[in-house]
Amino acid sequence: MSAENVELVRSLQPAPEVDLVAFFADDDAAGALAETAARFFDPSFACTMQLPGSPATTYVGLDGFRATWRDWLAPWVSYRTEIEELIDVGDRVVVLARDYGRREAGAPEVEQRNAAVWTVRDGRIVRAEFYANRAEGLASVGER
Repeated sequence: MSAENVELVRSLQPAPEVDLVAFFADDDAAGALAETAARFFDPSFACTMQLPGSPATTYVGLDGFRATWRDWLAPWVSYRTEIEELIDVGDRVVVLARDYGRREAGAPEVEQRNAAVWTVRDGRIVRAEFYANRAEGLASVGER
């Protein structure tokens, strides 16, 4: 089932040219995403944001998923992500990403490498954990 889990998680990742700040600020786009993606998420879905030096913050449901992203994106005027690798860890899929953001219009992009760990049960996403520190994300699943 893990190959299917990887494909499910891959299908939910944004295209590299999508500006996530604009996307998650757009109520219509976020609503359409929630309607389309709801079938892939367990009703008890939760996501956690782990920022260095801060306690983890947990959000629940698809509204919580949007809140997670909005909190993550708060300091940025534009932000995009490119998937580098997806790692199959049984019922979990690690997404290694390289993100690019601008804090001011016209400023050069800042690059960061992070990780997300998605947990899938019975073909539905039950948890997503976002790590600003890639090594912490990998360590959470016993990788590298």
